[in-house]
Amino acid sequence: VMAAGLYRLDKHNRTIPASDFSVYATASLTGYYRVGVKGCNIFKNDNQRIIYNAEFYSQPTMFWGVGYDSAMSNDAIKYTASRCIVEGKFLQKVIEDFYVGIGADFNYHFGRFGGKESSQEALVERLGGERVGYNATGISLFVEFDTRDAISNPQRGVYIGVQAKVRPKGMGNVGYTLWSGRLVFDYYQRLWQGAILALDLRGEVNSKHTPWVYNASIGGLSAMRGYYAGRFNDLCAVTLQAELRQKIYKGIGAVAWGGAGNVFRNFRTFAWRETLPTYGVGLRYEVKKSMNIRLDYGFGGKDSHGKLIHGAVFSFNEAF
Repeated sequence: VMAAGLYRLDKHNRTIPASDFSVYATASLTGYYRVGVKGCNIFKNDNQRIIYNAEFYSQPTMFWGVGYDSAMSNDAIKYTASRCIVEGKFLQKVIEDFYVGIGADFNYHFGRFGGKESSQEALVERLGGERVGYNATGISLFVEFDTRDAISNPQRGVYIGVQAKVRPKGMGNVGYTLWSGRLVFDYYQRLWQGAILALDLRGEVNSKHTPWVYNASIGGLSAMRGYYAGRFNDLCAVTLQAELRQKIYKGIGAVAWGGAGNVFRNFRTFAWRETLPTYGVGLRYEVKKSMNIRLDYGFGGKDSHGKLIHGAVFSFNEAF
């Protein structure tokens, strides 16, 4: 069950993007459930922005290990992941289209095994001594450049976002002070009638003591669709995607994309041969202006057993 909307706090300036929000609740017969809310409040003349996200989920999932080799070769270990995420950030416009800001987040993760002691022992062994449960609080600084005409479904413009985060040792149970950095570059260009070209480049780097639950990863709803979320994870990740979006009839549209991604321990261990492909197609239905429901089916490479990696995604708005 999902609900989403657009609204304007500044009803006089129609040249700035609208504020947006979405509320969702999902459940399945497998025991998976997720509830959450997220959105972006844009104030008068787009001088300030407040962006927020809060969700809780419990999900029967799988873990292959940390790093490219583990994801390609290991058999998956099943367990149930419970996670609570609360995050928000405040951005202040400095000059036209340029923002700086501060944010905070809390992230709790715990793995449960339903009494299957052998599975728990196998997971702990694969983690190399790391715990199955962690919590941490982060404080972030942001620098953003944004010329997009809409946030939920951009048609044109550029977005560049840089985030530097620290998770202090005393504000969680990790046992170390952690740091991370993220970069996002998005570009949108109208081509012919009803067609949009979208490009997305992302990179993430984490400090060496970062536990597995906070690693950079690929797969899921946006970056590298078709890969099981979190299967490929490590301290660092980089992805590049290009997507063609075409309106077909009224609110119905279609997309096709291609791209590549890589997870690695550090820049010294980066290997081009471990770069993973992604490609796929999807359908879109515009429920209202600048707001889509999407169904995507993505494909990746083959694992070490020769099995093609693939999967479906259903969500609101565009992947990026």
